[in-house]
Amino acid sequence: GERADGTTTFPVPRFVSLKSNSAMMRTGPDDQRFPIIYEYKRRGLPMEIIREYGIWRQVRDPDGQIGWMNKSLLTGERSGFVTGSIRTLYTSPDLQSRVAWRIEPGTVVTITLCENVWCRVSNGGRSGYILRSQIWGTYPNETIGG
Repeated sequence: GERADGTTTFPVPRFVSLKSNSAMMRTGPDDQRFPIIYEYKRRGLPMEIIREYGIWRQVRDPDGQIGWMNKSLLTGERSGFVTGSIRTLYTSPDLQSRVAWRIEPGTVVTITLCENVWCRVSNGGRSGYILRSQIWGTYPNETIGG
């Protein structure tokens, strides 16, 4: 839940995602005193909250850039950022199962389930299982959904 000062009782660090197609990252926790570092234009991009200060969240993006965002720009919906090279998604959480599709690095996917080394993800109406190590946006032993 949320406290009166704008911080939460949720764990830090934790993963969230961008709520809209325009989100400003700033050098500090105030939109008057601190300049914009970057404007993100990718709804659903995963971000890692590493600190809370009032209504501000210090976040890290998939490239490792750190800055501050107003909590209103973030949502608890979980997403992943495909890393490395072209990745294979499978019809079930098993490397011997049928290939569902292949996905480009840098693609943002919605995470519906993560257990052990697999995550079930979707993008553009398609879904499949990807190895957790091939996306950025979850912790190694974190269970999501289910």
